[in-house]
Amino acid sequence: MEIPHSERLHYRLMTLADKALMHEVDQDEEVMKFINGGNKSSMEDIENVMLPRLKAYLNPNKGWGLWAVFNTNTRQYLGWILVRPMHFFTDKPAFDDLELGWRFKKSAWGYGYATEAAAHIMKHLSCFPNVTTFSAIAVKENVASINVMSKLGMQYVKSADHHDPLGDMFLEYYSVQIEVGGQER
Repeated sequence: MEIPHSERLHYRLMTLADKALMHEVDQDEEVMKFINGGNKSSMEDIENVMLPRLKAYLNPNKGWGLWAVFNTNTRQYLGWILVRPMHFFTDKPAFDDLELGWRFKKSAWGYGYATEAAAHIMKHLSCFPNVTTFSAIAVKENVASINVMSKLGMQYVKSADHHDPLGDMFLEYYSVQIEVGGQER
C-alpha cells in the first residue's frame, strides 16, 4: 500500500532497513520523555526491541507499520506514524481497531505535522471495510499527544492499565469510529 503525498508531507512505509531513521528520532530526551522517562534509544535498543516488534506487525498490504514522514519541499525526515491493530501484543488484538501513534523530532514540533500526517493516513486506511475504529493511547501528562488525538476527532474512552511485553503503563485511551458514506458504522 502507498499513501499519496499531502501538500506539506511525503509518506513512506518503513522497512526493517530503516533502523537509522528510527534511531535518529529517539536521540532527544524530550522526544522520549513520555515513552521511557527521557532515555535515548541506543542502536542496540532499535535492533533488539524496535525492529522485532515492527517485524511482528508490519503488513504493507494493510498499511500496518511505521510510516516515515518527510517534508515534501526539503525531503527532511520529520518522524513517523505508527499503525497496527489495537492491543496487538496481547492475546486479544483488535483487528478492526487500528492504533495510531506518532514520534517526531523536536525540530518538527509545533507545525501540526503529527496531526496532518495521522489524519492523512487515517483517511487512506479508512478504505478497508474491516476497519471500524482508530484509537490512540498516551500518558495523561502527554498533553501534546492528547491534543493531537482530539484534533483527529478522537474522544476520551477510559484511563486504564495498558499491557505490553515491554511493561505495563497506566494510560489514557482515545478513539473515533470511522464514518462511511456520512454514517457511523
